[in-house]
Amino acid sequence: MASALRSAILRHIRVPATQALAANGSRLTAVRLMSSHDDHITKDEVINRVLDVVKCFPKVDPSKVTPEVHFEKDLGLDSLDTVEIVMALEEEFKLEIPDKEAVRIESCEHAIEYIYSHPMSS
Repeated sequence: MASALRSAILRHIRVPATQALAANGSRLTAVRLMSSHDDHITKDEVINRVLDVVKCFPKVDPSKVTPEVHFEKDLGLDSLDTVEIVMALEEEFKLEIPDKEAVRIESCEHAIEYIYSHPMSS
């Protein structure tokens, strides 16, 4: 958890490295940008892992699972099943999805976009 928190903080921090004076006397500031975006997962990896989680759900026919599939309309799942899938996704990607966001995840497409854009997903 500590390394994930560190990575999230370092993605958005700017640390002044040095200060110098230009020939005309104005102050120059060099800024060192620290980023750990290198460890962020790729969209293809997110797609594959989301689809694997949904395919492993007991009430789902794996042959029907695509990146665009809707949980209720296409797979016939109810709202409780959708909650269970979101919980499985939280576990798979080691993140916590707030309830306000979780209710909006109604399809693989929504899950993929949310997880891919989440800075803490791993």
